[in-house]
Amino acid sequence: MIRGHTTDAASLKTYIEREITTLRSEVRRKAETAGVAEPTAGRAPGRTAAAPGAAGTRSAQCPCGQGHGAPHLCVDAHEGHDPRTCPCAALPAIPVSAALLAPVRDDSGGITDFVIRAGNHIRSAEWLVSPDQQAGQLFFSEARPGAAAGGLPVALKDVVATGHALNGLVVDYTEERYGRLRRVQLVHYASACGDQVLTTWRPVRSQAELLTIDAQHLASMGWGRWDLLSGSVTWSEGLQRIFRTDPALPWSLLELCDALVPADVGPFGEFIASVLAGEEPAWTRIRFLVLGEVRTVDLLGRPVAGTDGRPWALQIVARDLTPQMRSRRRLVEKQVETEQLRQQAAAERHVASALREALLPTYSEGLAELGLSVAAAYLPAEPAAAVGGDWYKCRPLADGRALIAIGDASGHGLEAVARMAQQRHAVAGLAQTGACGGDITTWLNELVCSDPSSATATMVVGDIGPGRMLRWTCAGHPAPLLLREGHAYALPTRHRGPLLGVLPGHTYETADFPLQQGDVLLLYTDGVVERRGQDISEGINALTGLLAASAGLSPRRIVDRLTEEYERGVHDDDACLLAVRVD
Repeated sequence: MIRGHTTDAASLKTYIEREITTLRSEVRRKAETAGVAEPTAGRAPGRTAAAPGAAGTRSAQCPCGQGHGAPHLCVDAHEGHDPRTCPCAALPAIPVSAALLAPVRDDSGGITDFVIRAGNHIRSAEWLVSPDQQAGQLFFSEARPGAAAGGLPVALKDVVATGHALNGLVVDYTEERYGRLRRVQLVHYASACGDQVLTTWRPVRSQAELLTIDAQHLASMGWGRWDLLSGSVTWSEGLQRIFRTDPALPWSLLELCDALVPADVGPFGEFIASVLAGEEPAWTRIRFLVLGEVRTVDLLGRPVAGTDGRPWALQIVARDLTPQMRSRRRLVEKQVETEQLRQQAAAERHVASALREALLPTYSEGLAELGLSVAAAYLPAEPAAAVGGDWYKCRPLADGRALIAIGDASGHGLEAVARMAQQRHAVAGLAQTGACGGDITTWLNELVCSDPSSATATMVVGDIGPGRMLRWTCAGHPAPLLLREGHAYALPTRHRGPLLGVLPGHTYETADFPLQQGDVLLLYTDGVVERRGQDISEGINALTGLLAASAGLSPRRIVDRLTEEYERGVHDDDACLLAVRVD
């Protein structure tokens, strides 16, 4: 927006050109009104030159010291010296280190060194002596001995011999001062001045300039100045780095408009209008298309105004946010990807839950009619696995009892799944005959022992009948845990028998255990309590503690809590949980 009007890049450029044209016209008109005109050749009107020594004039002292007054800097003074025509008179006006040098020749006329006739007071480094304090010294052998190795003597001799100026010779100048070696890079300029040489030098970069460049780089910042009257543009190195431009070709305001992302033309126009109107500080965040990459830049601008309050230049500080925005986009993409994976995992869990319910149903509604609340979970060691060798069974029986069973067919993969299904369905079928847990386990043991392809298995089979009596049998399986009145402990296992498939003909015993209202019975497979490098008793104790801490929770919440704890660890085996509460 430019003062409330939607614009495109072409309109924005037209607006900027119109503002600059208006500014220049007003400045020209005011200049003409004030009587300011272009300077003409020759002397200014109404002034005449005073002849040297004329009445009313005061004899001036030459900076080199020749003439009246205090001791001079220039050596070899002579009578009749005119301070206004001496080359060293210009030295104080030079803003960098400067000296007037006279060649020193040997008997054959060759230049062996240069003597410093005069110098100004500018130091090119804080530890260097200013040239005015070295007048009368030999430049290379006394004043600047470290400069002789950089090719400067030959360059100055060429200036004397050819009359051609020296334009920018970089010399690594090293000097030992105050017991420390110091170095600075100096760039030298020189030109012939009669039979002498006027030379200047300055640091290639000042320390402040180097620190400023480093600061721009570290902060990803830069700044620029646009002179609206002359059209000149000055950019810092930081701004050149942000926009990937040639140092010699900084962009004008119109070229900045060409690089705008179309959606940001309006905000940039508002920003420029605010700066031109003198509203400061003006700030905005703008996107530019630079070499095919969108760069996000914070801009802070202020006008440079004259005494009339009219801005004649713009200064803009820019901070490149592209790396942060790129990281933010990656973070958002990761968050989107994570959310997609979460949704995918949730969908997979839903499918797996439906599959487990089909293969391992809990018959919750039928059991509720018998006064029991149940919850179960299958915990695969591999997240992608839907079901393995661990299984549970919990369902009402025709005679009013509730069957509860849990088991673990050894092995992994499809073979373990097949054995799991065989054993689970066998238990369910045998239970329908009215047999007790001991008989069911004994018959199933014979089935496993007689099958050459079967491996061992563990199992707990029981039923809860009228009067809340639990009758159960154990074949090499961890004992169920009982949660009663805030305390948890394992049921007695004096009747425990061997694993299925190990001892043919073994008769498994059945034990009775009375349950009370509010009791929670937790059946589990060994994958819940086994940890690599840890005794299984430690895992059982930890599980017992977690169950005790879950007092008062529903079977579903107890199973969910134990599942969360299981998923925090690293496991090598699948696991099952079955929680039954007596209501």
